[in-house]
Amino acid sequence: MLILGIETSCDETAAAVVEDGRIVRSNLVATQYAIHRPYGGIVPELASREHVRNIVPIVRAALEDAGVTFREIEAIAVTRGPGLIGSLLVGICYAKSLAYALSRPLLGVNHHEGHIFSVVFENPPVRHPALALVVSGGDTSLFWIPEPERYHLLGHTRDDAAGEAFDKVAKLLGLGYPGGPVIDRLAKCGNPRAVRFTIPRTSENDFDFSFSGLKTAVVRYVREREIRPVREGEAVPEVILDLLASFQETVVRTLLERLSRALEQYEARTLILTGGVACNTRLREEVFRLGKEAGIPVYVPSPPLTTDNAAMIAAAAYPKLLRGERSGWDMTAEPGLRLHQVDARRIPARSA
Repeated sequence: MLILGIETSCDETAAAVVEDGRIVRSNLVATQYAIHRPYGGIVPELASREHVRNIVPIVRAALEDAGVTFREIEAIAVTRGPGLIGSLLVGICYAKSLAYALSRPLLGVNHHEGHIFSVVFENPPVRHPALALVVSGGDTSLFWIPEPERYHLLGHTRDDAAGEAFDKVAKLLGLGYPGGPVIDRLAKCGNPRAVRFTIPRTSENDFDFSFSGLKTAVVRYVREREIRPVREGEAVPEVILDLLASFQETVVRTLLERLSRALEQYEARTLILTGGVACNTRLREEVFRLGKEAGIPVYVPSPPLTTDNAAMIAAAAYPKLLRGERSGWDMTAEPGLRLHQVDARRIPARSA
């Protein structure tokens, strides 16, 4: 069964052809880094305009790369949220048009569920119950998954997501956009204990995340020491390398603290780490260490499947298609879409 996946939730125009929910026949992404780099972040209006330009050629290229035609596609899956409303609408409108013209089933997919499904391509089947940490530029969420496609949101970001904090710190220091990859690379050259930052905490929920205070602490440190942003072509000074290493270490410690606490309370059989920030080498290293200590496998997608892509959207749609689920023609973009939750009273805590 061939599913065409379409993903336009943020600034990546992506299309993929996936066979039987696990075999990637093609997976292409048109990035917009060059468009948004001068602004140090994503400009929603520019993002949606680029999606309009890219959606037709990227879908055609994905079909060609997979060696199939439109008529061989058996269903069309598209991200319906969460994300930027203008970006989401481009993908949804195009997917609806294709589904109608081809008389094919249409399935709207939650972007976060897509990230969780991104591990199916390169790993054995997930053993449930599972814990999934989804860390991206737009959101940071921790899910308890007692059984397939049943989700309970343990905690989420209250303000800045982890990826957003990386981007803002990189912009502050003149390191460009996106900030995650450059900070990951430069932090290896710094001392992660040079600057003492406090692990951000929230008062309402022990599993929630907050990174705006950490970002503010970095801003204060830079101003107090009058650290000048790096100019293009300059070597990065040691003070900035140490600052980046310390900032990154605090983000990783914050994520690991919540994940460790969840492992203490819930008896998971699999750990899932996904989302764009899951490409961070320090974070991956620490999550694998945590899994080893807990004696459970850790599933992390390879980088092309970790960042926003359409293969994960098609994979998440596959079991829904098998059950006969369909999205109606009235489906629209839902920027604040959440994964459905199981009743918290049904969640078994780890036995003493």
